[in-house]
Amino acid sequence: MSTAKKILFLLISIVFLSCKTDKNSAENMTQSQRNKKKEVVYQVFTRLFGNTNTNNKPWGTLEENGVGKFSDFSAEALKKIKDLGVTHIWYTGVLHHGVITDYSQFGISSDDPDIFKGRAGSPYAVKDYYNVNPDLAENPEKRLEEFQQLIARTHAVGLKLLIDIVPNHVARNYEGKSTPKGSEPFGASDNTLVEYERDNNFYYAPEAEFKVPNWENGYLPLGGAASILSDGNFEEIPAKWTGNGARSPQPNMNDWYETIKINYGVRPDGSYDFDVLPEGYDSKDYKAHYQFWSDKNVPSSWKKFKDIALYWLAMGVDGFRYDMAEMVPVAFWSYMNSHVKMKNSNAFLLAEVYQPSLYRDYIRKGKMDYLYDKVELYDSIKHIIQGHGWTDHIPKVQEGLQDIEHHMLHFLENHDEQRIASTDFASSALKGKPAMVVSATLSTAPTMIYFGQEVGEPGLEDAGYGKPTRTSIFDYIGVPSHQRWLNDGKFDGGQLTEEEKNLRDFYKRLLNFTINSDALMGAYEDVHYYNREHTENYNHRVLSFVRWSADEKLIVVSNFDADTRYEFELKIPKEIIRKWNLANGEYISKDALYGNENKFKVEDEIGRIQVAINPLESFIFELK
Repeated sequence: MSTAKKILFLLISIVFLSCKTDKNSAENMTQSQRNKKKEVVYQVFTRLFGNTNTNNKPWGTLEENGVGKFSDFSAEALKKIKDLGVTHIWYTGVLHHGVITDYSQFGISSDDPDIFKGRAGSPYAVKDYYNVNPDLAENPEKRLEEFQQLIARTHAVGLKLLIDIVPNHVARNYEGKSTPKGSEPFGASDNTLVEYERDNNFYYAPEAEFKVPNWENGYLPLGGAASILSDGNFEEIPAKWTGNGARSPQPNMNDWYETIKINYGVRPDGSYDFDVLPEGYDSKDYKAHYQFWSDKNVPSSWKKFKDIALYWLAMGVDGFRYDMAEMVPVAFWSYMNSHVKMKNSNAFLLAEVYQPSLYRDYIRKGKMDYLYDKVELYDSIKHIIQGHGWTDHIPKVQEGLQDIEHHMLHFLENHDEQRIASTDFASSALKGKPAMVVSATLSTAPTMIYFGQEVGEPGLEDAGYGKPTRTSIFDYIGVPSHQRWLNDGKFDGGQLTEEEKNLRDFYKRLLNFTINSDALMGAYEDVHYYNREHTENYNHRVLSFVRWSADEKLIVVSNFDADTRYEFELKIPKEIIRKWNLANGEYISKDALYGNENKFKVEDEIGRIQVAINPLESFIFELK
């Protein structure tokens, strides 16, 4: 290490070690946290899961490239997902969004390629909130019944299920044909002569006509394929604001042009046209929030989304992933989530929020259970995997989030992020192994994985609108590594390579350990900085920390280096040894992942364990 880096590291160490690192002690945890085990969410892109077609033609039609169905999630398939170490499954892309495939014979209107992305359409441009995607049904006329059967199968194997709710925007051609009697689709009673009115569901550009974006850089809808509807026009008079807030009647092609923004009673100047929570409600429970809103007159869009959530809860859905929740006022979430929790206090509520300055408001005032830990942990880990970040940053991230750590869901992949094995991320799924151990064991928060991650899917396909490094959510496509596990519907991994089998075995061992561990819902303390200062051959490519409960003590060590094996004597400082009530002597430690035993010694109240850790290897030592 250079002199400059040594000085920098010393300064960081002084600042970090001056902080109290045991904020998540077992005695300070809530009763609900003590009583629960870790949760693991398996995100699956529903239309891709069961597709066995390997054609993968760019911009291919459903007939050319195939599509998966609700029925592909058989009892056997769901059992295999659960056996991976999963507690919840998030079915992405269930709601009826626009698709270019013609379903007019079933009374479903056709969708215009000029305002949709890809042939299969964006799952975040919802066309009917009270029905499901016809692509996913064996019989599109019975599509809602087929989804209800999937709910029953999911529950029968012991999994809970989540679906998306997209509160910030709806499809540009939203119809809401299945809206129940007594309710209205979005926009049905809007005053379209004004830009804004509190109980309008949309914002308008009065007297202006919507125009399709100017396509740039050689892009054409459907890749330029002929279509009777792809004519450069879409009738919308007056034009509505676009989903990302663009107000021009002609959005840019990089805007969310396929969507229109929902009005929550936020005036065009950003001021609010609704009641706000009084001081102190960040410390009150959902029942108090529900009571607060019980006599308030709230905007129309609030009521509509509340009714949508309660509709799906009544059908058996166990929770929601809220898309771009930070673009919707916190006060609405207090109203929405308190109503959800009054119907199902155990509902799992996960939100997409990317601004750390907003985290605590959306958790405490908005009553979210979990937020993506993207900007803090995910981004830090990605830099480390790619070789231009240090593990020294991870303890600081954890320290900064200690007061809300239980609410910050961890992930390494999802439908928005690059696949670990993609060339622009790590070029190897194996480089994600130490990161996965850290992500899954660092906190009490849930862990999420994206289907195909467990077999190293690299996302190489040029699908059409969706480009390589991410598995496309816009196109009809197959997912090759996942299809090898699928093995023509046998769900047995029969076509996987040995490396893919070993990777899935690793994920299965790790995830099953996490959902059964008491310590992972207990206390955390960093030992990385202590060893950076006191241990030879220990450096910024290695990370270590400890977790414990009354009955279980864990030492987690991960090597992010893809080339170097490290050997060192890891030390556990006396403050932790005292909390663990360990006397001087020798103890047996056993690696929870593969069962290897090692000796753990306590001498002069300092714990010591000899570690020889291979490239990309991790240990979870359990003290016996």
